Formats: sequence, C-alpha cells, structure tokens
Amino acid sequence: MPLTIGKIVRHVDETRRENGQDLDRPIRTAVFAVIFENPFPLEYAEDLIATADEVAAELGELMAPGVVELLGTEVEAFGKGALVGFKGEVEHGSALIHNMGFGNPFRTASQGTELLPAAEKRGLAGATIDIPLKHKLEARTRSHHQTFTFQVADAPAEDEILIALAASDGGRPLARLAPLTAA
Repeated sequence: MPLTIGKIVRHVDETRRENGQDLDRPIRTAVFAVIFENPFPLEYAEDLIATADEVAAELGELMAPGVVELLGTEVEAFGKGALVGFKGEVEHGSALIHNMGFGNPFRTASQGTELLPAAEKRGLAGATIDIPLKHKLEARTRSHHQTFTFQVADAPAEDEILIALAASDGGRPLARLAPLTAA
C-alpha cells in the first residue's frame, strides 16, 4: 500500500543563547515530518499489523536519511512522534512509529543504538506535539533528556496522520545536572 503523502515539512531550530548566556556552540534540532492519508480503516479494525509493517517501512526509508541530512551535523539525540487526525485512533500512529521497520532505519542513519523515545496523540489541525529526545547511545544521559514542540498549522486533517522524526546535535542548552549514578 503506497503512502498518499500530502505534505513533507522540514524544520531546523538553532539555539545560540539561553537565559542570557552565549552557548559554547549553537545547538541544532531538526524535524522531518510527513503528513499523509491515514492508511488504516477509520472504523475499528482488530488487525493493523500488515498495513503497519508496510507503511512503517516506507516511512522509515523516506524519513531517516532526510532528518539526518537536514540536521547537517552528527546526531547526538533523537526522538519520534505521531499526531493522528481526530477520525483516526492513537493506535494508528503507535502502530507506525513503534515498529522496527520505522525505527531501525533512523537508528542506522544516526548511528544510534537506543530505542527512540516517542509521543503519540490525536489532535486537530495545528495541534502541537512534544517530541521527546534522548541520547542516541545512552538513554540515561540526563543532559539530553528534553522535548521539542512541533506543529504544522494546517495538519493533520481529520483523516490524516503526521509522523515526525527529530534529531539534535546536542543536549539541553546549559545542562547542569550531575551524572546519573547507581543508587
């Protein structure tokens, strides 16, 4: 089942100052989002697996290299999100982003090993989604625990899904937490 893509959105954010302090280097966060027709039945269906596997693999191959290229530097932190139009189910987004066919291409493209943190929800066009980010090699690296708020003003429509990948070349600006230690 080929995707019916309505829009691809690329966004790069570059933070240079935080709380009146210049950063040692700018921290970039890139988001690559695809908005497409919901491929799942809008009425309840028990089995989502076949559709999810096919669509997730197609999305992963399209989006993973796109977000790494968009960032333009080495990825340190990554995450993913799904925003489902209100005629769909949260499960539709979850079935796509919690799928190895979607996550593995991003881990490979970013040279990461950790599971991608995720957020998924239903919403109206223009709703925000807070995409969680964690370190690509060690999810317990506290300096990289953060979220990136993202939105597309006219998406998703009621029968669409917005899937987003986020990549950052650093942690939080001015992170000062002590390293995680065993209790």
